[in-house]
Amino acid sequence: MPPKINAPFVEKVLVRFIRDKLGKCGCKKGILGLSGGLDSAVCAALAARALGPQNVTGLIMPYGRAFPEDVRDAGNLARRLGIRHETIDIAPQVDLYFAAHPTTSRVQRGNKMARERMSILYDHSAREGSFVLGTSNKTELLIGYGTIHGDMACAVNPMGDLYKTQVRELAAHLRVPAAIRRKSPTAGLWPGQTDEAEIGLAYEELDDILYGLVEERKRRKEIIEAGHRPAVVDRVVRMIRNSEFKRKLPLIAKLSPRSVGHDFLYPYDWGK
Repeated sequence: MPPKINAPFVEKVLVRFIRDKLGKCGCKKGILGLSGGLDSAVCAALAARALGPQNVTGLIMPYGRAFPEDVRDAGNLARRLGIRHETIDIAPQVDLYFAAHPTTSRVQRGNKMARERMSILYDHSAREGSFVLGTSNKTELLIGYGTIHGDMACAVNPMGDLYKTQVRELAAHLRVPAAIRRKSPTAGLWPGQTDEAEIGLAYEELDDILYGLVEERKRRKEIIEAGHRPAVVDRVVRMIRNSEFKRKLPLIAKLSPRSVGHDFLYPYDWGK
């Protein structure tokens, strides 16, 4: 399993990360989607500490009347943190699109919903002069459990180097309400949908396998000898390999001596 985190230290590092990265771009405001779930709650708590509650906006974007408890929890969290928040129903635009382009695929609808939410976030970020804060954790990023240009899109991501089980630890330290910490993680894509059911593994087992493969660089045989089923280990390895494209910028065909992403790699504050 991933080691226990030093939660006060992690909080200090991530608060500084948010403040510094936005500050270098001349931005003092952050915006994020509030789902009523754990990851967005932790990100919102960190952002409020880093930027001040008055400089953080949380958008609650349900699909119609689905997941009413999550909408309630998201609103309660925003009020608890003192951040600004607004509820925007994405059902009208999603339904209008699929009325013209029908599909029976839940995944296809879910991806459209995730991208609709991010489109709204970026529109509001432009209106407010704020940066979009990402909420994807390391577990999700490693297995590709996210939508490109949807929930995986952001300007900065303070959560991306914490496994899901570590996010839970940080949530307890930040005093995220128990109602949020206890619930089954869900992307809010359709009624009854949960992350662990869709992935097919409990986060504890998934994080244990990922930590062994990625951090400890163990081989397949060693992970199996530690007590994990071969089929499960192979499935996790496939998820990591098959989602590599989600963790990279789009490939650019190289034609010049200094191509963006290949050779021109200066940070945004180069020359200062």
